[in-house]
Amino acid sequence: MSQPPRHPRAKPAALVEETQVLAALDRAVRHHERGAPTAPSWAILEHLGVPRRSGEARLVRAALRALDAAGQIEISHPHGVEAWALTGKGRRRLRRAQRAGRLTPLPESPQHRRWRGAQTLAGQELERFTRGLREQLERGLALLDAGEPAPSDTWFELAEALRRECRLVGSATHCLREWPEPDDSTADLDTRLEPGEESLDLDARERQRALRMGRRNVALWRARN
Repeated sequence: MSQPPRHPRAKPAALVEETQVLAALDRAVRHHERGAPTAPSWAILEHLGVPRRSGEARLVRAALRALDAAGQIEISHPHGVEAWALTGKGRRRLRRAQRAGRLTPLPESPQHRRWRGAQTLAGQELERFTRGLREQLERGLALLDAGEPAPSDTWFELAEALRRECRLVGSATHCLREWPEPDDSTADLDTRLEPGEESLDLDARERQRALRMGRRNVALWRARN
């Protein structure tokens, strides 16, 4: 009896290494922004660089079930979402593979990819954002130098434009020059506080944090285009 044809994009099960799945789960848990001890399947796929809807993703999910059956990971359903955690048995297997040098390196982590993408985009856009800010500043100077006072709404509109352009320049400057390269041993979280500011009183800390809201969110830059 002839075998059914294999999907051309699917990989043989042997190419989905269980130890690499364990490593991806371990890194996904370490990078969880809320510090949860579990990671959902989609996060594990992200750390493996595997598209969610692919033949390889199905093989990864099969590997997760096999690791669960072997007692090396365990499943839970926080808030109704399927999530996984390493067990002591799974951690020991992962450590053995690491010590023996038998662990295939994981692809670039999602948080490092975000940092690199933000740096690249900031390098491309900072000059344009600076020109936009300069144009608004010159507009304000022209209004001040005009013989006739401008209507109040003109100043309110300028205030909004200046705020927008200043935030774009500030955000791009932060992403390009001030955002440290993430260390994959821990989650890359923006506390929006700089070293030493933890000693400020609560009101001062919250003012600084509010001022820096969204400084790494390059999706907000699209409004400038």
